[in-house]
Amino acid sequence: MSHDFTAAPRLTGRRLPFSPGITLATARRVLQQISRDHGSTALMLVIPCMLMLLLKLMFRDVESTFERVGTQVFGIFPLVVMYLVASVSTLRERTSGTAERLLTMPVQRLDIVLGYSLAFAFLALLQAVLATLLAVGPLGLHIKGPAFLLMVVAMLGALLGLALGLLVSAFARNEFQAVQFLPAGILPQFLVCGLFVPRDEMSGALDVLAGMMPMTYAVQAAREAATHEGVTGVFVRDAVVVLLCVIGVLMASAATFKR
Repeated sequence: MSHDFTAAPRLTGRRLPFSPGITLATARRVLQQISRDHGSTALMLVIPCMLMLLLKLMFRDVESTFERVGTQVFGIFPLVVMYLVASVSTLRERTSGTAERLLTMPVQRLDIVLGYSLAFAFLALLQAVLATLLAVGPLGLHIKGPAFLLMVVAMLGALLGLALGLLVSAFARNEFQAVQFLPAGILPQFLVCGLFVPRDEMSGALDVLAGMMPMTYAVQAAREAATHEGVTGVFVRDAVVVLLCVIGVLMASAATFKR
C-alpha cells in the first residue's frame, strides 16, 4: 500500500524539522512491511522469549545464577535482536532505492528516521512486555523492584539497537556486511558490560572502556531494578545515559540520509 507523503498536513508558523503526518505514514509503512516478513517478526518477538527460556533451563539447578544473569540480559538481548532487524531492514530500503525515492519528495531526513524509530519502538514495547511477563511469570524470575522497570530497560536496549542498526545501514553495502558489524560494535560491549565480571573488579583500562559503552548502563539499570525496591537514582541515571545515546545515534543516522 502506497502513501501520498505530499498530502501530509503542512504546519503554519515556525517550521518543525519534521512533519508529524509524514513521520506517522512512514511508521505505518514500516510496520506493514515487517508484518509481512514473518521471519523478522519472529526474530523480534519470539527469540528473546526463547533465549530467556534457554537461560532458565541452563540454570534451573542454580536459581541464584538465573536471577543474576536473567535480569541483566534485559539490557542485552533486545539490543542485539533489534540491531539485526533494524540494520537489515533499513539496508534493504537503501539498496532498493526506497529511501532515495522518499527524499525526492518533500520529506525531511528526520521524518524517515523518526518514522522508523516509532515503528520499531512499538515492536520493542511488545518485545519487552512479552519477555518480562514470561520471565517474572512462568519462569519465576524474582526481582525486588517493580516488573515494569525491566520493561523500561528492555525497551531502552531495543531502541539503542535500533539506533545502531540505522547508523550501520549507511556504511554496509549488503546484508552480510551489516551483520559483520556486529562483532565490532556489539560484542565488545557485551564482554565488558559487567555480565561476566563486575566493573569494580575489572582493571582500570577495562573499567574506563566499559564506562564508554552504552550497553554497560543498560545492564546496570537492569541490575538496579532487580536488587532495589522502587526507582533509584542510579537507575534513573543509567536510563538517561542510554536514552541520550539513543538520541545521539539517531541524529547521526539522520545525517547519513543524503538527498
